[in-house]
Amino acid sequence: MNPMFDLTGKKALVTGGGRGLGFGMAEGLASAGAKVAILGSSAAALKAAEQLRAKGLDVVGLQGDLSDRAGLPALFDRAVELLGGIDILLNNAGIQRRNHCEDFTLEDWDAVLNVNLDAVFVLCQLAGRKMLAQGGGKIINMSSMLAFFGGFTVPAYAASKGAVAQLTKALSNEWASKNIQVNAIAPGYMATEMNTALVNDEGRNREILGRIPAGRWGVPQDMAGIAVFLASDASNYVTGAVIPVDGGYLSK
Repeated sequence: MNPMFDLTGKKALVTGGGRGLGFGMAEGLASAGAKVAILGSSAAALKAAEQLRAKGLDVVGLQGDLSDRAGLPALFDRAVELLGGIDILLNNAGIQRRNHCEDFTLEDWDAVLNVNLDAVFVLCQLAGRKMLAQGGGKIINMSSMLAFFGGFTVPAYAASKGAVAQLTKALSNEWASKNIQVNAIAPGYMATEMNTALVNDEGRNREILGRIPAGRWGVPQDMAGIAVFLASDASNYVTGAVIPVDGGYLSK
């Protein structure tokens, strides 16, 4: 492996790595040599870690409620303890609620913002303190195409992902000079559980595919490379960026 992309000896915390895009990125980081802790709100995190260990990768799983703001510091500390430190934080966990804007409930709004934005900030802050003390680190947040446009029936999700993009820039402004690179990935249309409704909607599916120059929906494996790049020394002068991984969707 090119040493610029070698993560041997690095410790990475990945939230929401039990399935979908998070699993693809967790596997990518572990395959590049990192020790990875997958933190998720269900037993899927434990099963994913077990599956990756069966491939010979150094991965541990941790289950905890990311929506419980008061409990996040203890969860973070436990993950750091299992890893033996932290060099990389990948905030991938997120939830979705769908409804027309005029009918969207405040309960759903609060639930989405709590996981997709509040937990991201808290974990960035906790990891940032560790990284400042040790002289560097990498933080990767998960934004979305909806940071660039609004989408339909997902006002809370769009708001949260736009906010994550701006939070990423704000953190980068303060921490770049301290050797902490903070970036965000904006996945395009990915064939994951969260997008099942779109994949199964014949009209929207056709409309979406018609705008993707690559001619297909993305898959979790498409996220591994960008995650390794942003976690490695290859990205030491990349910070404050929101990088689309979308098969060319935005450029069309």
